[in-house]
Amino acid sequence: MSSGGLELPPGDGGPGGDGSTDAPPGAVSLVRPMEIGAELDWGAEAWSEVRTRARRAGRAYIWLNLVEQRLRAVVSAVLRPIYEPVHGEDWVIAAAGPAGQEWVQRAVAVREVSRRKGYLLDPADDNVVSFLTLPQLRELLVQHWPCFEPYLDDRREVELVLDELEVARNVVSRNRALSETVLAQAERASARLLEILGSGTGSPSADRLPIDAVEDLVGDRYADVVGVHPDRVRLQRQLPAEDLFGNARRLDAVGIGLNLLVQNYSGRRLVRLAESGCRARLLFLNPASSAVRRRERELGLKKGEMSRSVEMNILHMRRVRARLRDPGAFEIHVFDETPRFTAYLVNGDGADGLAVVQSYLRKARGMEAPVLVLRGGGRGREVVREGGAEEGEGGLFGTYREEFESVWADSRPVS
Repeated sequence: MSSGGLELPPGDGGPGGDGSTDAPPGAVSLVRPMEIGAELDWGAEAWSEVRTRARRAGRAYIWLNLVEQRLRAVVSAVLRPIYEPVHGEDWVIAAAGPAGQEWVQRAVAVREVSRRKGYLLDPADDNVVSFLTLPQLRELLVQHWPCFEPYLDDRREVELVLDELEVARNVVSRNRALSETVLAQAERASARLLEILGSGTGSPSADRLPIDAVEDLVGDRYADVVGVHPDRVRLQRQLPAEDLFGNARRLDAVGIGLNLLVQNYSGRRLVRLAESGCRARLLFLNPASSAVRRRERELGLKKGEMSRSVEMNILHMRRVRARLRDPGAFEIHVFDETPRFTAYLVNGDGADGLAVVQSYLRKARGMEAPVLVLRGGGRGREVVREGGAEEGEGGLFGTYREEFESVWADSRPVS
């Protein structure tokens, strides 16, 4: 070995060794791997932590991917007609100018490597713009702001949103831990930037429960379930009664006492809602039925406690109905069957439908039962049938709507 080179120490008595620890002068002694005592296995806690990190990073990646694709499309739509007639395929290089020569040439080189190695699976990606990163797209946007100004109102807001996204992008690209705070910031910033860039995803239900990017991409795994909450308290933190019912054109509700509506949405607002054109059908459990008494025993309530509560709710809704110019728009019925669930179906006949559903548990009050939030409008899973045709498979929203109609048909009106 050359002078100054690293020499391994002799064996320590293993096969073929004599156990001698003498080493030549200048040799460096290396610790054997088993003597380090490194622990390579991960326990349950470590695996739980990395799964949490992976879930957060995956969620942030989907948002960042959507933003980057949208920004590429906007940059191409605005700058390509300006530079391509003169510079042809090199229009991105020309748009980058002298200040962007370094990063645009790097993007060109990466594209050439991808071409040679067959990484370009989609011909639509065989262009320099597809290899620009979010910071580089931002440079083009800022550098040519006068070209974008007719389409985007506030340059400062765009740059602030991109600043917020850069934090999450650095964390995700380097596979570091992403905190809940940074993830929430990235989701808000992504949604805001997509809105600024004209994402075209607005819908009448957006004010109540905006369609989440992850839901939009992988929601078919969960039919039309867009939210699951351990109890009603946590539901109302995300989806207050005002947001759920505020813009309803049609409201169908079935349950024992319909407390989510009656106790969280005032009579005055219900009157305004009905006068604005909303048609409501409310189905209460008959307070005089044996099912109410059984439910009282299940929950350990005093005899008559639940029936009085339901009666009070019905009386309150009758007073609301009495104040309407068209009482027929506010129908109140009772049913005598065993209650199986409570459901609030908002705009069930439209693309912006939303539903809140709870099953009745034997020992849990309605406030304590788990809650499902369902998206209407035919967002059921697509399945491939024989012959290759795709058909929509109904989600849970349609199931509960059919159940409501069935119970309504067997119910009795309240005068």
